[in-house]
Amino acid sequence: MSVDDWFMNEILPLEGALIRFLRANWRNGGDVEDFRQEVYARVYAAASRQLPDYPKALLFTTARNLLIDQVRRSKIVSIETVMDLDTLNVSRDEASMQQVITAREEIRMLEAELEKLPRRTREIFLLRKVDGLSQRETAKRLRVSEPTVERHLRKGILHLANALNRTTSRRDETAQRTAGEMKRFEDEN
Repeated sequence: MSVDDWFMNEILPLEGALIRFLRANWRNGGDVEDFRQEVYARVYAAASRQLPDYPKALLFTTARNLLIDQVRRSKIVSIETVMDLDTLNVSRDEASMQQVITAREEIRMLEAELEKLPRRTREIFLLRKVDGLSQRETAKRLRVSEPTVERHLRKGILHLANALNRTTSRRDETAQRTAGEMKRFEDEN
């Protein structure tokens, strides 16, 4: 199937739902048509590389990410907007409850690990990765050199990646133990 056919059969029928989603989650209704076009362009580009297994999830995840990008760019974020975007779960029908729980646990763990970072490293990480400031803007705001920003950012990312790997490894080990125990139970009965 060509990307054009896939797009017409899988994505365009979801246009009404996409527009309702954008209107419900963005205060300025005048932006919705532009957002719809941007979402379509991103989805088409992704599908050009590989047709996705879950087109609906791709469409709404792309829309959610676009809205998050717009919030970051606006630099003025109300707590209601953050809460609204946080509660969006556009692929709930695609994800199991276990996946949702696992993702939430990972977010809580990363938040806790972020608090363990040295103050300067945490500040730099938040400015660069959450607020979306450039390396130069971050350096200027904190009155440090750009190599200092780069070094602290690298340190923060490495710390969080290692913590995530440890959590994933523990979860995999637990899943393997549970599967082994289930198999022994089934064999005994």
